[in-house]
Amino acid sequence: MSYNSEMLNEIKEVNLSYLLLAQRLLREDKSTGMYRMGISDHVADVLANLTLSQTVKLAATNQLLCRFRFDDHVVLSSLTHTGKNASVASSHAAILLAGQPVEHIG
Repeated sequence: MSYNSEMLNEIKEVNLSYLLLAQRLLREDKSTGMYRMGISDHVADVLANLTLSQTVKLAATNQLLCRFRFDDHVVLSSLTHTGKNASVASSHAAILLAGQPVEHIG
């Protein structure tokens, strides 16, 4: 198996894991799931209502479906901060993430 082929298989595995986790989060507590993933109500409804075959088909794409949300140095630094103020740093990161715009289906 080539490096590229192996990488594509790993992307598909990550996609499937992400979609299944996203669906579980949304079905158990939609509001919290939306917050944790940074998605809109519309995107949450689409993800939560995918059939198993739709989920598997979507996961099979060669593009990562999840987005790295920590593209802000302050947020990333807050989450990786270790020390006696780690809980404060984590709370600060949560506040910063809550202020980020949600993703929409275009």
